[in-house]
Amino acid sequence: MSQKSAFILLLLGLLVASPGHAQRQPSAPATSKPSPAKPKKLSRKERKELARRAEIEVVQSQGRQLSEKDREISESFFVDGIRYLLLEDYNKALERLLKAYALNPANAAINYKIAETNMLSGNLQDATNFAQAAVKLDSKNAYYHLLLAQIYGSQKQYDQAAQVYTTLIRDVPDSGYYLFNLADLYITQGKLNEALSTFNQAEKQFGPLDEISFKRQQIYLKQNNLDKALQEGEKLVQANPDEVRYVLAQAQMYAANNRFPDAIRVAEQALKAEPENPQARMILADIYRQQNNPTESQKQIKLAFESPALDVDNKVRILVDYIKQLPNPALTQPALELAAITTRVHPKEAKAFAIAGDIQTVTDHKAEARSNYMKAIRLDNSRFQIWQQVVLIDAELNQTDSLLRHTDQALELFPNQAPLWFYNGVAHILRKDAKKGVKSLEYGRKLATDNPELQAQFDTQLGDAYHELKDYAKSDAAYDAALVFDANNAQALNNYSYYLSLRGEKLEKAKEMSGKLVKQNPDNDTYLDTYGWVLYKMKDYAGARQQLEKALKTSRDATVVEHYGDVLYQLGEKEKAQAEWERAQKLGGASPLIDRKIKDKKLYE
Repeated sequence: MSQKSAFILLLLGLLVASPGHAQRQPSAPATSKPSPAKPKKLSRKERKELARRAEIEVVQSQGRQLSEKDREISESFFVDGIRYLLLEDYNKALERLLKAYALNPANAAINYKIAETNMLSGNLQDATNFAQAAVKLDSKNAYYHLLLAQIYGSQKQYDQAAQVYTTLIRDVPDSGYYLFNLADLYITQGKLNEALSTFNQAEKQFGPLDEISFKRQQIYLKQNNLDKALQEGEKLVQANPDEVRYVLAQAQMYAANNRFPDAIRVAEQALKAEPENPQARMILADIYRQQNNPTESQKQIKLAFESPALDVDNKVRILVDYIKQLPNPALTQPALELAAITTRVHPKEAKAFAIAGDIQTVTDHKAEARSNYMKAIRLDNSRFQIWQQVVLIDAELNQTDSLLRHTDQALELFPNQAPLWFYNGVAHILRKDAKKGVKSLEYGRKLATDNPELQAQFDTQLGDAYHELKDYAKSDAAYDAALVFDANNAQALNNYSYYLSLRGEKLEKAKEMSGKLVKQNPDNDTYLDTYGWVLYKMKDYAGARQQLEKALKTSRDATVVEHYGDVLYQLGEKEKAQAEWERAQKLGGASPLIDRKIKDKKLYE
């Protein structure tokens, strides 16, 4: 034989001996040229033409013995086809391999590689045919069986795939390990009894194995055969007393099925091996909770939280469950304690401080919540939701300076968030800078085009801001726009009607709005004062007196007291009016005219 022929045979032997694509994807040989783009799947017409040409060549080759020259040519086409297969050029690979097949159709390796190429290019029917041929030509080659099983599996033909594995295990020496593949295939099909039988067969051949016990346990659970599942678990624990994951799984299974004494026994066994194991603590905590022993349950969960081995994500998930149950007096303190432990054990985790802030917000510890939110922001300032929580707390606590500072900081990171512009505008208004407030509110309103409710809130604040700037036309337009969206907008109804009364304009409209609001909120002293003042401006002093006296049942606001004094003066009760003015002066916060009224004992408006 020539040296060239010997080299080709050597390469052929190496390729046939390799597992091929049925087991692994070989990497392409190193080359300085870029890898070719993955070709498209062969068209049906192309596959037919290649098969037709191969059939013609097969027919032509029949009836004659393969010559040395034809053998060399076939091997050359085969090697060439393998090269293109490694480069994932399946069209050229299949063309070369079919030429090799035409010269030597009884070669098992050629059939195998044609099957593999067809499988990889998506032609599963032809892949099946050639894989079957390869198995018939060489029934002792495990790789041929495995490829055929893989092709059947790709087509969800699980019964055929199972039969291939059965034949492989029976006919090919040293193939017992494939019992595990067969068992997994049975599980996929839901044939659990067959899977159990196969695992039992594997255990007879290989002896007790953790993998067999574990998978058998999972099958028993699917069959709702708890006793056998627990037996398998005990086998795993006894065989691996230091393997804590098996111990914990067994404890969890006992606990899930209300076998609490056994669950506690096994969980404590895990703690003997690993005294600080947080999973064991969490199992015990859940058991004691179900046994209505909150003290011991909280003790165990706190011990689990003290462990860095229980990662912050798990702690966050647990705390989220607490939030879902809050407010609950029995859980408030435990939740706060766990949140504090989380921030202490994970001082560099933003999510630890964020969840602590959430717990404190829900339990009405707003100042502490804001402090934790700010710590979270210092660790990670990219989460808008945390900034939003900080801003909301600033507003709730009426801390205008903080509100302005934090919205300014947040807007540098999130300039397109309309809610931040809203609160920024509110902060400027509260700081008596209505001009800047209007600028922020108008800009933010443009960003809220997809949120009509938020736009209505912007309109309400713009009504207040434009009033401060004495741009009454824009103020009225803003209030009207807010009321178009929500005719019961309390802030818009109250402020709009009050400012109209101060201006002495559209008093009938002001009366209608404030009267509507009082009807909806008959005990609200602010709304009663507004309605009373509108009636005062309409010279309905008796009606105004009635509304203001209702307001004074709950209000100690100097403005309300001063208004009441004004009404009394108009009704001719000047001494009573003087007494109310003096009371308003002592309360603080009355109008700038209060001193003149008292000094001159005369009404000034």
